[in-house]
Amino acid sequence: MAIRVLLVDDQPLLRTGFRMILEAEPDLAVVGEAGDGLQALDQVRALQPDVVLMDIRMPRMDGVEATRQITGPGRDGPAKVLVLTTFDLDEYVVEALRAGASGFLLKDAPANELVQAIRVVAAGEAMLAPSITRRLLDKYADHLPSGEEAVPDTLNTLTDREVEVLKLVARGLSNAEIAADLFVSETTVKTHVGHVLTKLGLRDRVQAAVYAYESGLVRPGAQ
Repeated sequence: MAIRVLLVDDQPLLRTGFRMILEAEPDLAVVGEAGDGLQALDQVRALQPDVVLMDIRMPRMDGVEATRQITGPGRDGPAKVLVLTTFDLDEYVVEALRAGASGFLLKDAPANELVQAIRVVAAGEAMLAPSITRRLLDKYADHLPSGEEAVPDTLNTLTDREVEVLKLVARGLSNAEIAADLFVSETTVKTHVGHVLTKLGLRDRVQAAVYAYESGLVRPGAQ
């Protein structure tokens, strides 16, 4: 089954370019387009895409609010949101991740990166490069805990190993990389990640990374 993709951008020329790239791939199918957030909501309900390629700054309804409504409680379908942005150090990106986006990609990324990002997000993984995660959260360090505050009670529900895994997820490591770092199997890591998400009430790895920074478990700039 091909991955069903909805393109959301207020610039028709960009949508055309994305469509040409994606339709050249046998496992990807562009099922629709939208020029703003409100159109995107209608298209998601009507077309049930697997992945929504979402611009952030659009008229009528921006990509952050559209993402929140698409991925929030009671959503109509399993759509994942991959945010497109012109600048990787954009405050809107942080808000989009908090709203439920599974990751983000720069608009000038090479075609192969765009294609791979859609496949990764469709498979349920987060598309968030470690270096970008670090730069984003470092940029907003002033708005995050200093590390001196008491950690949230919810963190106390995690085992020591689960806390280790959460810290590595926050650094942007994949399951395979975490497995290598902790000298365990990738299956074991997947189990730990699942327990972390369930115990903390988080949807995916992106939310887990943001939670780790916002809770003070991981501090910006720390290794």
